[in-house]
Amino acid sequence: MESPPCKAIFLVATTLLVLLQIPFISAIGINYGLNGDNLPAPPAVVDLYDRCHIPSVRLFEPRPEVLQALRGKPLQVILGTRNEDIQSLATTLDAANSWVAANIVPYRSDVNFTYITVGNEAIPGAMSQYIAQAIANMYTALADAAITYIKVSTVVPGSSLSISYPPSAGAFTNEAAAAISRIAPILLNHGASLMLNVYPYFAYASDTNSMSLDHALLTPGAPLVGDQNLVYDNIFDAMVDAFYAALEKISEPGLTVVISESGWPTAGNEPITSPENARTYNRNLLNHVQEGRGTPRRPGQPLDVYFFAMFNEDLKQAGIEQHWGFFYPNMQPVYPFWQCS
Repeated sequence: MESPPCKAIFLVATTLLVLLQIPFISAIGINYGLNGDNLPAPPAVVDLYDRCHIPSVRLFEPRPEVLQALRGKPLQVILGTRNEDIQSLATTLDAANSWVAANIVPYRSDVNFTYITVGNEAIPGAMSQYIAQAIANMYTALADAAITYIKVSTVVPGSSLSISYPPSAGAFTNEAAAAISRIAPILLNHGASLMLNVYPYFAYASDTNSMSLDHALLTPGAPLVGDQNLVYDNIFDAMVDAFYAALEKISEPGLTVVISESGWPTAGNEPITSPENARTYNRNLLNHVQEGRGTPRRPGQPLDVYFFAMFNEDLKQAGIEQHWGFFYPNMQPVYPFWQCS
């Protein structure tokens, strides 16, 4: 059975919103983390997404109170599983059926789910070997529930690459290559993308002598020429193309990617971290993807991008981890960015 009538209404509404506000790409959103003891109630957060014209939200795990707040809203929703659930989801179809029955079926008629992500940055790692089967089981569970419009994927970090520059030389670690080789045919069969967390901040902060701050902030500067004479004026494109090069090396050039996380912290490692640098990076990234020009390795191919993150979260590790938010917990902006009504 295809999506129910109200699902179709939400899809149309969301599509119109995206076309009106953000042409050239299919999704821009913000990760909504909950590692704070002072965060606003989910209905207020969902209202903030609406007021700031942010069309998509990524959730790291099912939270009934959040899913309930999303009912009747046009927001596109990516919903993740916990990493500790990956093995059970792979081992038995009953676990996948139970997960879908608990977290998707009750909300299917009035929450606009687009993706389920099986794990977050679990490749490379002990759970790598289970992800392909967990994705397959999740698709079977969705089909058993007569749900055909939700895609399933997983989220990989930059550490899945053993070589990340020059971009044309990008390569996965052996463990990541094996895991993604098992996953890719399933994703391609269902028209799903691989999800990547891409952070020029970490690349720059770990080696400030080898790249300029402007390149890390996506501020155009002197071009860098990679292999195959591809020209780069920012580190973000170089990092994304390193993933594409790595996919080509495992014979999966047709797999597309979604940027599931990217952002810049406002504090914790000064002077690299600041509200000004965060605003510059995020504004340049937003403009870059709105232009729809893709990357040098995939020119003209739009990217879906999910910024990190909605709020500063005080229960995370002290330092930069607490300072990625666009908003303080009182819902005031950390710096001017989104046009909120």
